[in-house]
Amino acid sequence: MSRPPAVATIGRLLTLAVLLAALCAQAFAATDPLPSWSDGPAKQAIITFVNETTEQAGPNYIPPAERIAVFDNDGTLWPENPMPVQLAYAVDTLRQMVAQKPELKKDVMVQAALTGDFAKLLEGPRHDGLLQIVALTHAGMTTDEFKTEVERWLATARHPRYGKPYDQLTYQPMQEVLSYLRTNDFQTFIVSGGGADFMRVWSERVYGILPEQVVGSTGRAKYQLKPSGPVLVKTLDYLFVDDKDGKPVGIHEFIGRRPIAAFGNSDGDKAMLEYTTIANPQPSLGVIVHHTDAEREYAYDAHPKSSGKLVDALQDAPQRGWIVVDMKSDWKRVFPTEPQGSSD
Repeated sequence: MSRPPAVATIGRLLTLAVLLAALCAQAFAATDPLPSWSDGPAKQAIITFVNETTEQAGPNYIPPAERIAVFDNDGTLWPENPMPVQLAYAVDTLRQMVAQKPELKKDVMVQAALTGDFAKLLEGPRHDGLLQIVALTHAGMTTDEFKTEVERWLATARHPRYGKPYDQLTYQPMQEVLSYLRTNDFQTFIVSGGGADFMRVWSERVYGILPEQVVGSTGRAKYQLKPSGPVLVKTLDYLFVDDKDGKPVGIHEFIGRRPIAAFGNSDGDKAMLEYTTIANPQPSLGVIVHHTDAEREYAYDAHPKSSGKLVDALQDAPQRGWIVVDMKSDWKRVFPTEPQGSSD
């Protein structure tokens, strides 16, 4: 028995409505530049800033050449707990060295590194213990040898909590921010206290950030002409530490333009946030990633496991207009594929 015309019409309209709703949902998913972000003030602030600075007819338009965005790395683009990735590399390398030269274990700082006493390594304004470990594990080899060693380590090393390669544990929401900014003709730079040579090995592959757009801590390399050809040998001479007050200096020396957007997660990024946003003649954006999710990642600010202390910058955020990203509530997901790591 056929349905009455009115019922049939209503059925067709309902079907059409469902199809339209599905198409609208797909269109929104395709146009949402930050799908891993929860709808809220943090996400909206980023989108509004990009829209306003790229709208040619708008009062806040900024030419593409001046759209400089800088990102801290450890704790901002990937985890820094239980220790920064470069320190994990140094500790693993140190263990191999000690196996060949047991006398190294007599050194107090070597003992601290092997036992995870990071407070000991970070003592003093220059973190001399940490610099000693970096000297042992990084200096004296050519830049090509170092690149090979880092690539080999990344291929085999696993995060102690998640059991996955470190370079598969980047923050998906921040990857989306990087992509979104570059789509809108921003230039994205890493400005990190980590070693520039270490990050340049993988920054393009992992983040799409070119090696020449990585600003990090550096020591002067020495040029040598060997029978096999010219090489650069890594040293810790004239060491430049790209952290805290060093970050604005590094931006000036290596980028040459004042950023209009800065993303960080700790007090080590406070000077970079200040340099980007205070009395900047251009519109600017400052963003702090606050680690609040112990279940999916880590929860810390005043008491991190190693680095990443966040107290002063968090306190200054309201008066400076910096956006504080609550990882637990602002991020729908943390990693590209959520690892099955236990809470730590």
